[in-house]
Amino acid sequence: MVTSPPYPTHPSGPAPVGGPPRHAHWWQKRWVRYGALAALLALSGLVILALVRRQTGTEGLLVGLGLAVLPVPLLTAAFRWLDRVDPGPWRNMVFAFAWGACAAALIAIVANSFATKWIATATADPAGADTLGATVIAPIVEESAKAAAVLLVFLFRRRDFTGIVDGVVIAGVTATGFAFTENILYLGTAFGADQMTGGRGIASVTAATFFVRVVMSPFAHPLFTVFTGIGFGIAASLSAERHRVRRALLPPAGLLLAMGMHAFWNSSSTFGGYGFFAVYGAFMLPALGLLTWLVVWTRQRELRTVREELPAYAAAGWLTPAEPFALGSMRARRVAREYAGRHLGKPAARTVAQYEAYATSLAFLRRRGRLGRA
Repeated sequence: MVTSPPYPTHPSGPAPVGGPPRHAHWWQKRWVRYGALAALLALSGLVILALVRRQTGTEGLLVGLGLAVLPVPLLTAAFRWLDRVDPGPWRNMVFAFAWGACAAALIAIVANSFATKWIATATADPAGADTLGATVIAPIVEESAKAAAVLLVFLFRRRDFTGIVDGVVIAGVTATGFAFTENILYLGTAFGADQMTGGRGIASVTAATFFVRVVMSPFAHPLFTVFTGIGFGIAASLSAERHRVRRALLPPAGLLLAMGMHAFWNSSSTFGGYGFFAVYGAFMLPALGLLTWLVVWTRQRELRTVREELPAYAAAGWLTPAEPFALGSMRARRVAREYAGRHLGKPAARTVAQYEAYATSLAFLRRRGRLGRA
């Protein structure tokens, strides 16, 4: 059995001699790119706030904001838990949430409104235009806008995007941000309607909207967009040389599946009085259960990869024999961090966490290299 050498090897021969260092143009500097992206997202957020405030009023905006934020910590914590085996940088999750809440939401509001008004004018059928907008236009526009965040991370943060879990996390957090902004609009509009009609308590439109969107289906948008993330995630795990066709087809296939699920969910209101509950019970909950099983299984497979790949480094003397199995257990990892923090302080706990992340990345790199996917 071939194992890794006990120490990293160096290429033989003299070191390559490079030319004089090239100075990047000002627009190529990292802080310029990050600043431009942050400014774009901030501008999108301000425009979104202005649009929502114009439609709901200041009170509606504040009520919608206060209610819409409630499921956000739970959803982001769930995706962060999924990403704990090989955690990606926080900046990727912040970007994904900001893109969903600001850029994707702005694109959706403008495009959906324009398309629906155009159809209503062309067909002289406002009711039909609203139905077509909700069941056809909205799924295409919204899923494409959310998928753009996954595509950007896939292209420009390739080192952090290596498999299904990364795709699920980025897609899910993006959709969580999008749903947050959308819920502000719906809940704020419902509150405005109650102000006009005098609705109060559990019989109010606000309470009904909150129950349907925040209590029953806070996972709807993440559920749809996660299929786009799975498509990108599988593509990221395949060899670029041997699976070019599949790598090219899987992301669009995931996006089409997300659009189809979104369209079917939006169509539930046209299926009669109990259509929403029928689709919710027969389609949404089973899909959520299946997807939850898939991502948990994928997370366990990542831990198994750590346990299977790191013993080669233990045999080479890089690790002790017990470390691969400890690193392949989330409980053992947590105990190690807590022990370090309790006896040596928070810096030691952070060092242990960093070591765990590096060891996990090493295991994944070894597996991809062994399978010809590096």
